[in-house]
Amino acid sequence: MKKAKILLIIPAYNEEENILRTYGKIIDYNKKNKTNYDVIVINDGSTDNTKQLLENNNIPHISLIENLGIGGAVQTGYKYAKKYGYDIAVQFDGDGQHDINYVKSIIKPIVDNKANMVIGSRYIDKNTSEFKSTFSRRIGIKLISFFIKLFTGKKIYDTTSGFRACDNNLIDYYSNEYPLEYPEPITTTRVIKKGFKVSEVGVSMNERTAGKSSIGSWKNAYYMFNVILSIITTGGKNE
Repeated sequence: MKKAKILLIIPAYNEEENILRTYGKIIDYNKKNKTNYDVIVINDGSTDNTKQLLENNNIPHISLIENLGIGGAVQTGYKYAKKYGYDIAVQFDGDGQHDINYVKSIIKPIVDNKANMVIGSRYIDKNTSEFKSTFSRRIGIKLISFFIKLFTGKKIYDTTSGFRACDNNLIDYYSNEYPLEYPEPITTTRVIKKGFKVSEVGVSMNERTAGKSSIGSWKNAYYMFNVILSIITTGGKNE
C-alpha cells in the first residue's frame, strides 16, 4: 500500500476548554514523529467559544449551522474525507480522552490490509488503559457486546469507543449512511454484517479533563435500551 493519506475527524460540541490542547498535541506529535496526520474539526453548532477559537487559531474546521449530534458531525467528517481522497479516517475526540500516540496502532491493521475498521479498545487488554469509564457504563457496554455477538457472531469488547479508524471503503460507506444516534455500536453491527473486517487494538484513554459528556449518567439506561433495540431490529447476520 502506498503511503496512506490520513485524516483525523474531530467532532466538537462546546469544547472551548479542550480543543486547543487536543489540536496542539496532534501538531506536536506530527513534528516529533515526522508524521502528517491531517485534521478536520467538525464544530457541531457549539454555543460557547469553540468556533472563535478554531477561527482565531487557524485550525481546519467545518462549522455546522445547528447541532446535529455526534452522528451528524462525524458523518460530515467522512464526507470531507471522501471529497479529498483520504485513505484512512480516524475518529478522534476533541475532549482529550483519546491519545494521539495510539493512532499508529489503530491504523496499522488497515495499512497491512488486515482490517477495514479498527476500534481502539479499553477492554481487549486489561493492562492498557487505567481509565475504564464508570461502573454502570461498563455494565452497559458488556450487554451491548453480548447482543452484537448474538446478531453478528463477532465479539466486540469496547462497543462504544469513538476512537476508530476506517479504510476508504468505509469512508465511502459512512459518507452516505451513518446513524444520527448511537453511531458506534450500530455502525459496528452493520459493517460486520455486511462482511467488512473489524478488529480491536488495545489503547489507553484518558478521563475528560473539562467540559461535560454528551451522555449524562441519567441517560445510561435509556441509551443502552435503545442501542440494544436498534441492534435487534437490524435483523440476523445477513441484511
